[in-house]
Amino acid sequence: MHTLITYDVSTTSPAGRKRLRQIAKVCLDYGQRVQNSVFECKVDPGQFVELKNKLCNLMKPEEDSVRFYNLGRNWQGHVEHFGQKEPYDPDGPLIV
Repeated sequence: MHTLITYDVSTTSPAGRKRLRQIAKVCLDYGQRVQNSVFECKVDPGQFVELKNKLCNLMKPEEDSVRFYNLGRNWQGHVEHFGQKEPYDPDGPLIV
């Protein structure tokens, strides 16, 4: 499943800045950053539950927000890209 994750973390305190870095790091473990606080992730249902739990356990609901958008199997028809950077293709070749 192709999922879009967005988040907004309060960075008015050192703890908030640490949460921001931790949330970004978890997202990087599962997908590709496409904008500052936006990640595209291709995960199976088990990985999605794991990712969601990790992010929800890191965030502070009274200060932060995390949103999950399930784009489905035909996600290419739901995503248009204009401007800088090449669009992310999770099904494309992986170059290490």
